Amino acid sequence: MRITNNMIIANMVRNISNNQQRENKYQTQLATGKKISVPSDDPVVAARALKLRTDVSKIEQYKKNISDAQSWLSATDEALAAIGKVLQTAREKMVQAANGTNTVEETKAIADEIKQLRTQIIHLSNSTYSGRYIFSGFKTDQKVMIDDETDPDFGKFAISVDTATRKEKIFYEVGVGDNININITGGDLFNSQDANASSRDLAVAGNTASMIQMFDDVIKHMEAGDFQQISASLDTIDAEIQNVLRVRADIGARQNRMDLTEDRIDNDFVNFTESMSLNEDIDIAETIMNLKNEENVYQASLAAGARIIQQSLVDFLH
Repeated sequence: MRITNNMIIANMVRNISNNQQRENKYQTQLATGKKISVPSDDPVVAARALKLRTDVSKIEQYKKNISDAQSWLSATDEALAAIGKVLQTAREKMVQAANGTNTVEETKAIADEIKQLRTQIIHLSNSTYSGRYIFSGFKTDQKVMIDDETDPDFGKFAISVDTATRKEKIFYEVGVGDNININITGGDLFNSQDANASSRDLAVAGNTASMIQMFDDVIKHMEAGDFQQISASLDTIDAEIQNVLRVRADIGARQNRMDLTEDRIDNDFVNFTESMSLNEDIDIAETIMNLKNEENVYQASLAAGARIIQQSLVDFLH
């Protein structure tokens, strides 16, 4: 086979170009820190990177959901603590008013304090987290109770919250197939002692919650000086206090679950991020060594090429 100058030069140019491409590959890897810059560099690494990046993105969203859920639960717990404190104070005042040794004026003065505690409970019923009413079910942009003190329906439910069919329970996704209910509905908290079984635990617009009704009855008994009825109302407020404690214990259990879930998600985030790094990131020492090797090969190919093309027709004429 006859080897022409054109064939030698074409072969030389192709080899130099290949060497230059390999050198450029390692230069790009060092500049980006990644094994691939386009999927065609390594389809297997690219496919695995896509899957791992999707997983990490989901975990980051779960972390945000957990943080938001924890804040919502903390806001609920603080509101429940305040409601429980108001009820305990009201009970102490009722015990004081029920002993029968107070004058009519003293009993009415205690009734005035109870009225203020009633007002405080109503305002606490419209507690918010990040601008959302936490006891209003899905209607987080609406107050659960009418808290305008000039309104004749002050203290009544402003909206209906459907808890019987569990339609208005807000769930957050905090993991793969892992959802948690983060809200307490107004009926469950404020209407648990309703005498009417069909409306118990429900918030029905226009109705008075059993907790508020209990305050109304106690105020009426105090203003009438009916010590026996005041004493009898202690059982009712004890039941309301127990219900608040029940709901608060439930919130505490959910907070504990959130803490455990947060730990697991944090571990998953570290593991998946490490896997993503192992899949995509270069070994710097190895890449530098490969680059230096390719630089030497490229320089040698240039030197060899210079020797091949230096004998031109002009050289022969000389």
